[in-house]
Amino acid sequence: MIRKIFTIAFLLHFFVSYGAQVDTVITQSKVMNKDIKAVIILPDTYKKAEAKKYPVVYILHGYSGNYAVWPKAAAVQKAADIYDMIIVCPDGGYGSWYWNSPLDKNYQYETYISHELVNWVDFNYNTIKSPKARAITGKSMGGYGAMFLAIRHNDIFGAAGSMSGGVDIRPFPNNWEMAKRIGAYSQNKNIWDSLTIKNLLYLIEPKSLKIIIDCGAEDFFYAVNEDLHQTLKLQNIAHDYIVRPGGHTWEYWQNAIQYQLLYFNNFFKNN
Repeated sequence: MIRKIFTIAFLLHFFVSYGAQVDTVITQSKVMNKDIKAVIILPDTYKKAEAKKYPVVYILHGYSGNYAVWPKAAAVQKAADIYDMIIVCPDGGYGSWYWNSPLDKNYQYETYISHELVNWVDFNYNTIKSPKARAITGKSMGGYGAMFLAIRHNDIFGAAGSMSGGVDIRPFPNNWEMAKRIGAYSQNKNIWDSLTIKNLLYLIEPKSLKIIIDCGAEDFFYAVNEDLHQTLKLQNIAHDYIVRPGGHTWEYWQNAIQYQLLYFNNFFKNN
């Protein structure tokens, strides 16, 4: 009987109608001289507690996605209410990889996400303006982008996650328009090396960044994630590492995002 009651209570909690407010906003990037859309998901308490300030999680889309992809995941909207946090889903451009491209002034997404957008969100919403209350994650290209931005700007982001992230770009020199952004690998190996996540780990100050990495065992990015995990271990950088059966699929990511948001909630509570 106890088991049945628990199961019913869990199901009621899972299917309850949450009151999160979902706003599509237009932000401006001065560095790229253009307007960029984003989705802001506010918890139900936001309207009721005007003086309260909230932690923020930024969730980045993949290569072929946009700002509207992640808000469609039920777990994302639910998390805003369950964990009482603001969730921001920005548009990172088509194949931007969240870099400041040296070749295209219209692809300066490192500056946009880590400075222009964060400042815009902090100005327009009741946020806790501290890396201890700011996290970033994403899938695929967005998983790479989240790690890249958090490591290079750990004064902005205190926690980072990656789901099926392309954390080492070098094995894929002809894929996903990366060469358009940073030049061909054969002619710009030093740039490709400098943008690979495991070569950026020296920027992490001790205990300055909480990290969670998740990748399916059948994912084509599994090998580079396993290599990053081993490098983190070798350098004694604390992190959570999750591997489960699964490939490069939405089914996998809709499960993974729940672990990531729980992880960030615990990070916020501990700070």
